[in-house]
Amino acid sequence: MSPVPWSAHPEVWMLLLGTLALGGYTGKVLQPKAVALGYAPISRRQRVWFTLGFVGIWVASDWPVHDIAESHLYSVHMLQHLLLSMLIPACFVLATPRWLFELLVTPESGTWRMFRWMSSPLVAGLAFNALSLGLHWPRLVQLSSESGTLHFTLHLLIFTFGMLMWMPVIGPITEWRLQPLAQCIYLFSMSIVPTVPGGWLVFAEGVVYRHYDTPSRLWGVDVLTDQQAAGAIMKLFGGFVLWAIIVVIFSRWAGAEGKADTKQRKAIDLERIRDLDERAASDGAGDALTFEDVTRAFAAAPAPPEPAR
Repeated sequence: MSPVPWSAHPEVWMLLLGTLALGGYTGKVLQPKAVALGYAPISRRQRVWFTLGFVGIWVASDWPVHDIAESHLYSVHMLQHLLLSMLIPACFVLATPRWLFELLVTPESGTWRMFRWMSSPLVAGLAFNALSLGLHWPRLVQLSSESGTLHFTLHLLIFTFGMLMWMPVIGPITEWRLQPLAQCIYLFSMSIVPTVPGGWLVFAEGVVYRHYDTPSRLWGVDVLTDQQAAGAIMKLFGGFVLWAIIVVIFSRWAGAEGKADTKQRKAIDLERIRDLDERAASDGAGDALTFEDVTRAFAAAPAPPEPAR
């Protein structure tokens, strides 16, 4: 028998069905119209990212993760928040084609400019980190555990702010993205803030969240160990994801720069060879032997004497 009895979450199922319906409508109805206007169709990679995001929402929001996270272990709650705030939003951002974003938000409109401002590195980064810090306020954790509406609203907020946080790095509007090195600096700054509440949870001497201090402990994990594990997950797991992405971005940028330098050197070498060939041809043009020169030489030469008989 499972230590966490099965419980239905119809609100999660409705959310998942709505996500599937929107994905199907986008692919079957909107995509042909976009392709007719000259846009690229939804790629296989974008379909894979959408599938991963859909599965991620299901895993993070349904039984048993939801039940364990909300009533038993704060470490699982922390893992759930990392999925909803970082990994799942990244999947849906990568799954969004540009034409879909432009269809939902008319370019150069007031809404477009608002999204542009909210997606700027400074605003998106500050808002995301401020919300992440606020979600660890003990009073807010207690209130969200007592109110389903507040709990759902907070999850929706961290998902939305997570999507905005990724826009300067992998957003569908390429003009809004930072340059590769700036992306690395931006993600590095995003990895610093989680260490504050993470370290606080790891080194706290007492129980921070009374909601999780229950007599019945799931799998025998005591409350302080659970609390320290939550801090370690936030500090290490979140930082590891961002640092791994930084390494990938920097490696690709360095590789592209190396190829560009090699191509430029080859072009310079070819240009030098071409200049040398033209210069050699120009210098030797006056000394070249022509047919007229040979004819005049034969005409000026005396006839050979006839042999004696």
